[in-house]
Amino acid sequence: MAGRAPGRPPRACCSPARGWRLLANDRVFIRPDTEDGRLRVLPWPAAAGIGLGLLDALGLYDGVRHRALSGQCLHPTQHQRVTDALTTGSREPLRNENGKELKPQFFPDQLATWLGMPLATKGLAARLLFPRISPGTGPAAVDDGRELTTVDFFTEGTEDRYPDVFSLLPTLDNDGKAQHHDLAQRLSGLPRHGITLGHDTDTNAAFLAELVSPGR
Repeated sequence: MAGRAPGRPPRACCSPARGWRLLANDRVFIRPDTEDGRLRVLPWPAAAGIGLGLLDALGLYDGVRHRALSGQCLHPTQHQRVTDALTTGSREPLRNENGKELKPQFFPDQLATWLGMPLATKGLAARLLFPRISPGTGPAAVDDGRELTTVDFFTEGTEDRYPDVFSLLPTLDNDGKAQHHDLAQRLSGLPRHGITLGHDTDTNAAFLAELVSPGR
């Protein structure tokens, strides 16, 4: 079953230096294990968009531009304006006529080979985090009463890009609600935290490592 977080928070907070690995981009698939009852998180190897400004802030822009200029190709869904920006060396964020940011689009393996983000092949769901970005502030846990709802799940009505080749999307009942009650109930039983994150990736990574450490 596919899940997402409303408001499109960062798709991954990955710190390879701390031993973390990137499991998924934009969504995750979660499957209850029939033998031990644990919630297994499956990797989702999809193309990932990372903005020009963020690449520059993370010190990754020059490496990506060098590879692009040497003839190595990014994902074909990338907009031509982004390709042109990499060619000319522009680091300014780009937007289309609707205000949506246009980003370099990476193949899944390029996250590791180009950006140094090692990929994970499996994981277990242990906590639910509901993040918000708050520029200029440090990361913190907030008691905002946020709980898992139907908007946290992709459905046939919200999924518009990828075909449901694994038949994992929930069907809708007569009231238009997704039929994922069993999984939602299991997920709701996990510890959950509302959190705010700033723009300092090292501080964010240290905060998240402490938050999810055993014993918390």
